[in-house]
Amino acid sequence: MDLLLHFDDEREAAERLARAAGLFPACIERHRFPDDELRLRLPVDGGGGLPLRVVLFRSLVRPNEKLVELLFAARTARALGARHLTLVAPYLAYMRQDMAFQPGEVVSQRVLGEFLAGLFDAVITVDPHLHRVASLAEAVPTRHAVALSAAPLLADLIASRCTTPVLIGPDDESAQWVGAAATQHGFEHAVCHKRRHGDHDVDIELPPLALTGRAVVLIDDVASSGRTLARAAALLRQAGAASVDVAVTHALFADDALPVIRAAGVGRVWSTDCIAHPTNAVSVAPLLAAALQASARPAA
Repeated sequence: MDLLLHFDDEREAAERLARAAGLFPACIERHRFPDDELRLRLPVDGGGGLPLRVVLFRSLVRPNEKLVELLFAARTARALGARHLTLVAPYLAYMRQDMAFQPGEVVSQRVLGEFLAGLFDAVITVDPHLHRVASLAEAVPTRHAVALSAAPLLADLIASRCTTPVLIGPDDESAQWVGAAATQHGFEHAVCHKRRHGDHDVDIELPPLALTGRAVVLIDDVASSGRTLARAAALLRQAGAASVDVAVTHALFADDALPVIRAAGVGRVWSTDCIAHPTNAVSVAPLLAAALQASARPAA
């Protein structure tokens, strides 16, 4: 049986994936020294080695230290006998920074993508924020780069909780996720137009839809500061929406994001478990497991 390595802070999510994919889960031992350096120890077999195929599970929310963990763990796994390494990162950080807007600015997506491609044979993620890049393989040039979408899973949840909702994307970039979710059940949908003036300062223009008395669900790939969702929700309420709920793939909800969204008139907030959060309502383990099983099949 192939091995799924994980860290102790993601044990539950990793074990859900292991059960769904038929993998053996094993925890990487982690010790922090007083100077904040890390010591990792991989769980080896009786002969001191690892299987030929190894999956490493790490969702890259708050990614900086985790990237060091990936470097240490992947290089050591190779030295211990792993010949095929797959990274399952339900949330893949630094994908939004895909071009330099000012001279000298780091294009983080490109740097991180090349870093991961140098460590892993395959990378599997969910709803990476690819705006000016057509595919994950362009951002992460590894042999097997898979970008899954949780939009159909969120659409199924919405269909079970709402009657004839209209799906609204808070900005133009959300169009791909809103469209995918709407197609699943034939929901009416549209997107807002956004002008951003800073991390917490946005202007929103609602789409020209009749919203009075409608149940609206705001849907997006990621909720971070929450200001875009909050502004859109407030405007939707002003336009007569009977209810406004939120469904997102990645529940970052930094700092006071969730209270701000609630204060704007949002009722229910749903997210996937790509990032562990109290709003988690959908598991992506079956989605990830199917991708892992497909990647393990010999090419025809």
